[in-house]
Amino acid sequence: MDKLRGARPLRLLLLLLLLALLPALRGQDLSMEECCDKGVEWANKNRICTSLPLISESRECSMTQVQCCRSKLEEHYCSDGIEFASVHEECDSHNGENSTCEAEYFKKCCYCCLLGKTAQVQGQSCEPNLKIGYQCGIVFRACCVKGQEGTDVSISDDAPKKEQVEISKEELDQEDPYLHDGCRGGGPCSQQCRDTGSSYVCSCFVGYQLQPDGVNCEDINECITGTHSCGIGQTCVNTLGSFRCQRDTSCGTGYELTDDSRCKDIDECETGTHNCPPDFICQNTPGSFRCRPKLQCMNGFIQDALGNCIDINECLSTNMPCPAGQICINTDGSYTCQRISPSCGRGYHLNEDGTRCVDVDECSSSDQPCGEGHVCINGPGNYRCECKSGYSFDVISRTYINECRRYPGRLCAHKCENTPGSYYCTCTMGFKLSSDGRSCEDLNECESSPCSQECANVYGSYQCYCRRGFQLSDIDGISCEDIDECALPTGGHICSFRCINIPGSFQCTCPSTGYRLAPNARNCQDIDECVTETHNCSFNETCFNIQGGFRCLSLECPENYRKSGDTRCERLPCNENKECQSLPLRITYYHLSFPTNIQVPTDIFRMGPSNAVPGDKILLSIISGNQEGFFTTKKVNNHSGIVVMQRQITEPRDLLLTIQMQLTRHGTVNTFIAKLFVFVSAQL
Repeated sequence: MDKLRGARPLRLLLLLLLLALLPALRGQDLSMEECCDKGVEWANKNRICTSLPLISESRECSMTQVQCCRSKLEEHYCSDGIEFASVHEECDSHNGENSTCEAEYFKKCCYCCLLGKTAQVQGQSCEPNLKIGYQCGIVFRACCVKGQEGTDVSISDDAPKKEQVEISKEELDQEDPYLHDGCRGGGPCSQQCRDTGSSYVCSCFVGYQLQPDGVNCEDINECITGTHSCGIGQTCVNTLGSFRCQRDTSCGTGYELTDDSRCKDIDECETGTHNCPPDFICQNTPGSFRCRPKLQCMNGFIQDALGNCIDINECLSTNMPCPAGQICINTDGSYTCQRISPSCGRGYHLNEDGTRCVDVDECSSSDQPCGEGHVCINGPGNYRCECKSGYSFDVISRTYINECRRYPGRLCAHKCENTPGSYYCTCTMGFKLSSDGRSCEDLNECESSPCSQECANVYGSYQCYCRRGFQLSDIDGISCEDIDECALPTGGHICSFRCINIPGSFQCTCPSTGYRLAPNARNCQDIDECVTETHNCSFNETCFNIQGGFRCLSLECPENYRKSGDTRCERLPCNENKECQSLPLRITYYHLSFPTNIQVPTDIFRMGPSNAVPGDKILLSIISGNQEGFFTTKKVNNHSGIVVMQRQITEPRDLLLTIQMQLTRHGTVNTFIAKLFVFVSAQL
């Protein structure tokens, strides 16, 4: 049975190291074989090296014992991995029992063996890629060859013997199967090499093709061969080994184009392209940003969009700040609670703390309501007189019988009022006398419309309330007052531009031109006049939308040029006209739009060749449109430069920059022109 010697290169290195240590070991009456045999014996018996008992205090012997133990364990783990791959055809279901070291060597040899078996099944070469590692390559090749020849694969369990110390050249050749491999170290091929035994075959990675010399690889330009997958509205840009699709149109204000041709929101706060004043904080929004004031108002106030402090009406909050029995009265920056004084009926008055009604003891007054000599008896809310024998109660000098006193609580439901020769019944506040003249029924005060808006009748009283957008007056409890939503705790942020209070509600407004109110009636949306066709651009002009407006742009190629796209002019063939050859190869038009007062310096435009070649050099300059010095150029590297805005633009304006790039490639200088329209608009 053939043996795979996947771990033997490590063992050979170890044996060479031990040969160097042999003199030191002999100086201490210990042999290298003894130290190594103890390490191997411990590994075979315990399958672990962490608690290895050292047989000598010699540093060299200890190193030999530990290394031989670890080398033997690696052979065990690797053999287990190869056996597991051969039996189960997978490696993930194995659970190591001891350590991560065991799992590492087990999985490594298991995976490498699976790769070799897969290569054999798919009819590929059994020569592994050198990048997978030397030891993994040995396992790969052995498992692949085993599938072809039907031989067994394992790791040798034999410990190093004394007679194996001397290694011949033939043994070293057997230990290194790649010694005579024509593809060793990559071979003569620039990318991939496969040894066929008598020769070698070169191949290329995906995206490359083999040159006629059969050795070197060159990039495939998918954009020229038409093998790309770019759709309508995208331009194919070739890259090394692949390609990418780039949108033909810009993403619009507040967005940037990503490498995968998607529009991504620009975080003006992070990039520093906002125009918030120093005492405001920038907050990013989709396609734009918002400036929040840093100044914090005192307790009881909020800030509106302009940074002004507005009083908060705490009495309108959902959680009433005052306890039951008290009303809330708003004040500047705060509020006060005022006790509600109940209205007491006849025969009652407020107690000392004003919280409830108590009975009035009419009999305790000095007026003697029943007259001198008669008995006054106080009752809840009333009193009665008991006359002396032979007397009845005298009213206006007449003697009569008081029915209310004679039949207390039996004649009237609420109150009984005595009259000369008779009596009548009355009701307390909130009730009215029934048709029988004795009973009392609830009075519907809402029929007389006591409230300014809405009225709800309750038993013995009524309650006024207001429609949405109004609040009940703190003064009379009847009138309804308009709620200024723009002054509420969230009022300063209800509208993105301006909040206008109206009776019972509020309205958000936007600038008079260039914007419209969003469907949520709060935010302002830029009107894309180019899409809605509300612009006045002629047929030969192109409409370009900016924040709050639009511009009409006309692309006309100069003499000796022709249009090669919506925004590009290509130079016509010059033949041998030297004056023509000095003209730029291409003139391309670009459009930028950003708000005023963005922080500087900031990069606004990058320019360079689409395909960089080693040795390229570029020179970027602004040749017109920068008379006021707002912009400058900066070189990034030999094949890229940027246009930088170095001074703030404080007012809305339109600028046209002419950017010239001189590209030196292989000793030839070519000129390219970029016409950059810069539209600076006011930020909401």
